[in-house]
Amino acid sequence: MTHEPQDEAAKPAAILHVEDEADPPLIFRIDDVLAFCLFWILGGVTFLQFFSRYVLNDSVAWTEEIGRYLLIWVTFFGAAIVFRRRTNIAVEVIVDMMPPNVARVLRFVADMITLSFVILLVWFAWNLTQRMMIQRMTVIDVSMSVVYGGVLVGCLLMLWRAVQALISNAKRGWDPVSDPSQMFD
Repeated sequence: MTHEPQDEAAKPAAILHVEDEADPPLIFRIDDVLAFCLFWILGGVTFLQFFSRYVLNDSVAWTEEIGRYLLIWVTFFGAAIVFRRRTNIAVEVIVDMMPPNVARVLRFVADMITLSFVILLVWFAWNLTQRMMIQRMTVIDVSMSVVYGGVLVGCLLMLWRAVQALISNAKRGWDPVSDPSQMFD
């Protein structure tokens, strides 16, 4: 009994068949574009900081502070994208195990808690932005309200997406959605 190497190599290929799925269409929205631009500005500032510190041996003073503030902005704009795509962390096992009527009530309660929390975030961000108008940045003579203004814009985007999710869920009667990432499309 002889085994030919070609037969053994051909067998696994016949057993495993993988087809490529079509790529979903790229749809850019305002929060995607803003987060993308902010991310690359952050990358440029961070590279400038690295280059000036380790290659030129003379660090540019404003890069650390501006990099930190850009990271805060990217975080809040990214949170708005997470709200839109519905990719935030959620424990859905308990809700899925409940009877349909109880699951609907729990989804409604979760939407109300989320909306209330985001409204609270907007309120705090608005108050901080107003209070920080007199505070100046350390290196650049710019008001700290600019930094907190970016946080406010990110929170407002989150609020917009949370309201969209609430409306979408209400139209479905808080029934489960098959693909949460396509909720707003």
